[in-house]
Amino acid sequence: MSINLQKVIIAVCAAATVSAGFAARTEGAKLHRFSTTIEKERPQLNEETKRLIASYRRDPSEANRSALRKQVGINYDKVLDRKKAKLEELKRTARHASKIQEMQEIVDEMVQNREARIDQSMRRFSDPRFRPGARNADGGYLPVLGASWNVSIAYTPVTNEDYAKFLKATGRKAPKDWDNGAMPAGKGRHPVVNVSYDDASAYCRWLSLQDRKAVYRLPTEEEWEFAAGHMPKDADFNCGERNGTSPVDAHAATSGACGAIDMWGNCWEWTSSSVEVSKAVAHGKTVMAVKGGSWRSPRTSCRTERKGEGRESSFAFSDVGFRVVREG
Repeated sequence: MSINLQKVIIAVCAAATVSAGFAARTEGAKLHRFSTTIEKERPQLNEETKRLIASYRRDPSEANRSALRKQVGINYDKVLDRKKAKLEELKRTARHASKIQEMQEIVDEMVQNREARIDQSMRRFSDPRFRPGARNADGGYLPVLGASWNVSIAYTPVTNEDYAKFLKATGRKAPKDWDNGAMPAGKGRHPVVNVSYDDASAYCRWLSLQDRKAVYRLPTEEEWEFAAGHMPKDADFNCGERNGTSPVDAHAATSGACGAIDMWGNCWEWTSSSVEVSKAVAHGKTVMAVKGGSWRSPRTSCRTERKGEGRESSFAFSDVGFRVVREG
């Protein structure tokens, strides 16, 4: 395997998925101190997986694809076995049932979505942008490996500073936490919150009009998951520590699979995917999926794989912001 290919495999896929056995590149991030369900081991990409990725990249034949997928499955099952063992340990030692429930949810999700998560890894490996420099931002955007070839995602969520430019240009109503339309003092680099799905979509349309060469929109739930990758067990981010948002680069050492930051905690992020809810609950309202958790979320709610979390599209929430994808 070439040195460059080995570097990009490690760089692009670090934190991308448990299924491939990758470790997060979160130098400086501390082991989260508020949860006893966070293990100490840091699984590394093994040599056999590296070899098979290189073989598949040189020759994407069905035989090489099958061999790589089998190895990814083996790696995934090893991690799943460790989670199951941790669950059994917690059943014997945990003082609070909530800790057992946290790990049970993780195990259940991993079992239920095994094939889908392995497929996600394979889509990353087959992406033509999977090469050195894939985690370098182009104009503030990074390629989302595994998504459509021309989809990239913003390095950070939209900030108050960013949103203020949009308001000035369009005259749209400011978020309710802005005093008389003025951006909160000292929070220019915080993610904008108290914006509805409709507000976020309007911002994307405005960006598209400014560029005219690309289309800007909210990510689908799947695109957001590809960009984030698996949440590292020792990731450092804003959840359960502060009474509100923090600057988007406050935890810049913690990055997602694509290299973007602030993908977990701080604020939930709107996606363009709807959430199925019962008619009794929906009453004809549109509920859109949100991802990543917020400053007030339990750590497990911030996990990339968490499904079913949604907010009504016409409402604004104090812990929901958004991030933009660029297509083109």
